[in-house]
Amino acid sequence: MELVLDPPRGVAPLRLGMTLDEAVAAVSGWGEPRVLVRGRNSATVSSSPDGVGVQALLEGGPTVTAVELWWPGEGRESSTRVLLDGDDVFATPAVDLFRRAAERGWTVDTSRPEYPVIPGVSLGFTRQTSQEIPRDAEGLPRYVTSVLVGGKDYYDFRYENRG
Repeated sequence: MELVLDPPRGVAPLRLGMTLDEAVAAVSGWGEPRVLVRGRNSATVSSSPDGVGVQALLEGGPTVTAVELWWPGEGRESSTRVLLDGDDVFATPAVDLFRRAAERGWTVDTSRPEYPVIPGVSLGFTRQTSQEIPRDAEGLPRYVTSVLVGGKDYYDFRYENRG
C-alpha cells in the first residue's frame, strides 16, 4: 500500500477539514479505527495500516486539522510506504529527503533539528526516538520517525515572535 502525502490537504483518503465521522470512515479501510476523545473539542482517530501509525488530529474543533504518520519502529518491516513526491519518507535518509525538498523550492527549517518543518507546505517531521537505530554525526536518527501534514498556516506559530 502507498500513503501519498498531499500537503496541505492531507493523506488520501484522509483530508483536513473532515468531521470525526468522516475521518473514521476514511481510515476504516486500513483496519479497525480507534477514537480517543479528549474534552469537548479534541479527538484523535488512529489506524495502523501494516504497522505504519496514522492519526487524524481534531485539535480544538469539529474537523481534522492535521494528519500524522509514524514509522513502524525498530526492526519492524512494512509493505506500506509513505510517499512525498515519490520519496519514501521513512526509507529515504533525512538529509536526502530535506535536500530534495529544497530542490523543489521549499524552505526547510532545521533550526530545531529534532523537529524540522517545511513551513507554507506545512510538513513537520520528527527525528527523535529512544530506540537503538543508526544515527548521523549530530546524533539524530538517520531517517525521520514521523511526518505531519497540517494546513497551510499550521507551523506559523514557530515564526510569530521573530522580528
